[in-house]
Amino acid sequence: MTTTSTTRIPVSSLTKRVGTLGKAREFGILIALALVVIAATAKNPAFLFSPDGWRDLLLTPSILVLVAVGQAFVIITRNVDLSVGSVMGLSAYLTGRMFIDFPGIPIPLVVLCAVLFGAALGLINGALVAFARVPAMVITLGTLYAYRGINVIWAGSTRVNASDMPKDFLAIGTGDILTIPILAIVALIVLAAAAWYMRNTRGGREYYAIGSDPAAAELYGLRVVRRVLTAFILSGALAGLAGVFYAARYGSVSSQAGAGWELDAVGAAVIGGIAITGGVGTVWGAAIGAMLLMTINRALPILGIPDFWQRAVVGVLIIGAIVLDRWLAVRQRQRLIEARDQS
Repeated sequence: MTTTSTTRIPVSSLTKRVGTLGKAREFGILIALALVVIAATAKNPAFLFSPDGWRDLLLTPSILVLVAVGQAFVIITRNVDLSVGSVMGLSAYLTGRMFIDFPGIPIPLVVLCAVLFGAALGLINGALVAFARVPAMVITLGTLYAYRGINVIWAGSTRVNASDMPKDFLAIGTGDILTIPILAIVALIVLAAAAWYMRNTRGGREYYAIGSDPAAAELYGLRVVRRVLTAFILSGALAGLAGVFYAARYGSVSSQAGAGWELDAVGAAVIGGIAITGGVGTVWGAAIGAMLLMTINRALPILGIPDFWQRAVVGVLIIGAIVLDRWLAVRQRQRLIEARDQS
């Protein structure tokens, strides 16, 4: 009984502190987002106080939010998916080709096919990571180029144009409900569902346990392989959905669609408080990080900051988030050691 009591106290303390830390990180990112919006609006009131400004503030980050939420599942399990940009690009081109090759095809069927296609590509990543025991960064770096190569071979020099897709489909990317863009509403629904799953289900808690200590999770009997597979499938599926929205939003898809989005997704997750070493963070944080990144990209030109410094600011944010995570982890370990010694 004494041993059990001693074990439970630090675990409970760790859980509470990590929860508080996560909320503090997310609150800090929200403050940063608000400051960026305030600064840009002070320079140009149309940034926020105009129909297009308000709409763009919500619409621009929507696609990245989906990709970042999928990335969050993977990073929490102490992995990373560098192929999401290529998966999104392939799914976007598949979406356009389906409208061209199968005239009159129902839009929901196209969306379902793109999501399943993305999930299948994610399954390939997950299977290679979970069964071959190869580091996720190596595997997904390879599939990043492999999937992009398939897209280049498939698309070649051609592109899907807005005239090739139905107007009802394109309306999804530009329409709104009560001044709120449809894409933003869908992204919020997906985000809320993912957050509920991670917080209230056993599966969600297992993701965190695996990311905190994969070896201990396996010894404890958790379904590590299954959870890692599921994380990559979810990441691929959400990248597939993001590809559909990319086609609807921009109305033009080439072989380079989605290039570079994988780094934005990882950056959004890390900036939003998800530890790159796994086990810490929330999908809400990843979504806020995505909003901050996309809002910075819109705001800095208004503030007169050159393009080079725009990328530099994002880089500094990512490095700062990683350094902060490391510093907090060291402090957390010291506190737990002190709590154990006192007990």
